Amino acid sequence: MAAAVHPRVVRVLPMSRSSVPALAASVFHSPPQRQLHHAVIPHGKGGRSSVSGIVATVFGATGFLGRYLVNHLGRMGSQVIVPYRCEPYDTMHLRPMGDLGQIIFMDWNGRDKDSIRRAVEHSNVVINLVGREWETKNFDFEDVFVKIPQAIAQVSKEAGVEKFIHISHLNADIKSSSKYLRNKAVGEKEVRETFPEATIIKPADIFGREDRFLNYFANIRWFGGVPLISLGKKTVKQPVYIVDVTKGIINAIKDPDARGKTFAFVGPNRYLLFDLVQYIFAVAHRPFLPYPMPHFAYRWIGRLFEISPFEPWTTRDKVERIHTTDRTLPHLPGLEDLGIQATPLELKAIEVLRRHRTYRWLSSEIEDVQPAKTVPASGP
Repeated sequence: MAAAVHPRVVRVLPMSRSSVPALAASVFHSPPQRQLHHAVIPHGKGGRSSVSGIVATVFGATGFLGRYLVNHLGRMGSQVIVPYRCEPYDTMHLRPMGDLGQIIFMDWNGRDKDSIRRAVEHSNVVINLVGREWETKNFDFEDVFVKIPQAIAQVSKEAGVEKFIHISHLNADIKSSSKYLRNKAVGEKEVRETFPEATIIKPADIFGREDRFLNYFANIRWFGGVPLISLGKKTVKQPVYIVDVTKGIINAIKDPDARGKTFAFVGPNRYLLFDLVQYIFAVAHRPFLPYPMPHFAYRWIGRLFEISPFEPWTTRDKVERIHTTDRTLPHLPGLEDLGIQATPLELKAIEVLRRHRTYRWLSSEIEDVQPAKTVPASGP
């Protein structure tokens, strides 16, 4: 039996002449929407030739933490935009970290919001790693840790970026004796006010192959000993491994519950600075000759290094930072809340310190060195 066919009737409603321009205006002048680029549609089995769905702009990617983060993002198939201010040659080590065309470089100026906007306009994740160990005549700590992060957060918010991650410091405190740490605290506040959904990460001192923590103390031997304020027995440190910090950032990107939260990334153990430096010299098989140095004298040495036109080995502000006890922030989530088990310093210190050994001890086993003494979380 043939089925009955019912013709489809479309009824056109009458429309006045004045309503036609209004309808056209609503269609062609609606608020602009971000178009979904093919780079954010995940596909593939995973790995550098897949597409993770992450298009990340990483400010400060040419630094210590940046190279590890770009490598991890590229290895999982993400597209990474790397804004840089340095010579193009200084970015060469980042180029092979992703698949062909997945690591994109562009010039930027931290004081030019248009250049920031070009860097973030196609990204769904923005990560701010911009930092500096010392001040220069062009950029002081307020520029680096307050004004530039605030500008990046503001432009990212206006561009519709989904996730913004800002890296601060565990000891950031407006009352700190370190100008570096005071401006880090102000920067956190500005970022939170500008981009309320931002994820703020507060790592302790980070150690790794290219760090300025273990290498700093290992190189201090050129002073003919190890100068420490109060012999380092009034300072407690809880350093965290660079790879753990990188994994934590990646997991914070993937975790939708991380939006608007502040995380504290620390290592599993706390050490007196004296015991930590003693362990560093034991692993490097160098004689440990500590001697107390008055606070004013150490700052005076830092002032002398600041006069150098080259990268200063230390500064007055760094003297304050290395003798600041790491804070305990149990009310903040940490690496464990992101599924990361913190790596003990004793397992990875040899990767950093082998280069400081003499030829005689180059292949010596790390088992020959006693682990550093630890102190409880409620320590001094």
